[in-house]
Order: sequence, then structure tokens, then C-alpha cells
Amino acid sequence: MTTHRFTLTAEGPFDFADSLRFVEDWPATSALPSDGRSLRFAYCAEADWRPIGVSVTGAPGGVAVTTTRPAGPAIRREVARILSLDVDGAGFAKLGEADPVLGDLQRLRPGLRPVCFWSPWEAACWAVIVQRSSMLIASRIKQRIAERYGARVEVDGHPYTAFPPPVSLLDAGGLGLPVQKEEWVRGLARAALDGLLTTEHLRSLAPEEALAELRALPGVGPFSAGLILIRGAGAPDAFPGDEPRLFAILREAYGLAEDAPPSAYRKLADAWRPYRSWASFLFRATAYGVMDERG
Repeated sequence: MTTHRFTLTAEGPFDFADSLRFVEDWPATSALPSDGRSLRFAYCAEADWRPIGVSVTGAPGGVAVTTTRPAGPAIRREVARILSLDVDGAGFAKLGEADPVLGDLQRLRPGLRPVCFWSPWEAACWAVIVQRSSMLIASRIKQRIAERYGARVEVDGHPYTAFPPPVSLLDAGGLGLPVQKEEWVRGLARAALDGLLTTEHLRSLAPEEALAELRALPGVGPFSAGLILIRGAGAPDAFPGDEPRLFAILREAYGLAEDAPPSAYRKLADAWRPYRSWASFLFRATAYGVMDERG
């Protein structure tokens, strides 16, 4: 099989090994085979919804990437987004100088950046599948959907299954989900085909506008909207302002009152601009709490 190679360089601190550890520990991706050195996966590229296999290893100042298809600019942007390498992170470390609590986390896990879903479409489907379910059960259901409707791709000699593109689930039934959730997935497929669930569209909007637009989609509430925008589209500076689990982590970290209103957390997050997403991810992924069961 012909493969194609390119490198991505990080602007600012970046630790690929820590990103890989996160992927290995997070239940939604922990089933991915790993040798502790490479991140391998298959997905349907937003550029054309065709399946592609990707293998990523650490390299000086960034990562080395091997793909099963020619990697034009669109594919390179997608892989960069997945690893948050499409954002200049040089200013993120400086936030910790003004915020000692955030600074402690940055020293604990220097160079950890958000690891995103392979696409906002896949993030949206995950947000629906995992509702009122555990991550482990949701992961199995998502994998079964991929095996039934997705494509198999060989990456470094191992088979991987890409989650199906929107058109494959537009009229699909028998997804192993409650009827309501299956209707929501079909609605999300229509939104994706209309261009509403793409990185380019979501990141062209102000975060508040993008969140409002996402909340109007079927089955998408405040938490799901934030997940899609931050961990799907990779928007670096969004703060949903309505996440009880994140609020609990921040309340403990900053000693906020138990009855602190959402505005208190938004005010706290304003100091993290233009990296509100990154700071929130770091809090949820480290000592002040673990990733909640929805992602």
C-alpha cells in the first residue's frame, strides 16, 4: 500500500507523548490499539467524506504523519486540528503566570493540548450516543455502527474502521440506539451534509454564535454543543458556561462558593482568553478532576 508522509510543527509547548497518554486513558478512544509510540486511527475526511488512515508519531518540535491517501492541504489541516497543532500555543503558557492555579496545572502537564474528535460530525454523533449512557457502553455502540456502515482501512498493517460519513446514516436504521436517538443522528447527518457540522463553518462564527447554532440541532443541548465546538471543531477559545462537572472542578480549584452563579465561572474563564477551551480541557484532564463520563 502506498503511503504519504508529512510533518506538523508546533508553535509553543507541545507534548505528543502526553497527548497519546490521554488518548490511551480516555474511554472513548482507549480501545484503539497502541504501542505507546504512535497514534493510529481511521476516519472520514471532512474534505470529501472518504475514509483515510492516519499514523502519527512524535518528531522534534511536532509530529510526523503517515496517511493512506495523498495529504493535501485539507487533510493536513484536519490532522493538525485533531492534535490542536493548528493553533499558535505560545501565549498559553503565559496565562499561567497571571493565574497561579492554571500555572500549577501547566507545570504538571506541560505541552498537553486538547485532543479532538476526528471530525465535528463524529463528535456530534458521540454526543447523542453517550447521552444517559456510560462511555464504555457508548464506545461499543459507536464501534458497532462503524463496523456496520463504515469502511475498513489498514494502518501500519493493522485494520481500523472509520466511523461512517453522514450520507451513510442519513436513512440508516438499526443503529442499536433508542428510536429518538436514531432520529437525532439522522438529523445531524442532514446538518453535516448541509455544511453546518464542519470545522470551517463552526470556526468561522464567534463562539457564542456557534454554540447557539449547535444547540438548535436535534439532540444537542448545552453540554453537547460545547463538546462539538471545542472537541470536534477544535475551537481554542470557547467556554460553554453551562457544564456542572467543569464548574465543580473549578469551584474546588479556585475556592468558589457552592452557589456561585454561571456568570462567576464565565468571568473566571475570561482571564484565559484566547485559550478558554485549552484551559478548560486542562482542568478536566488533570489533577482537579478526570474527564466526565460523557467526554
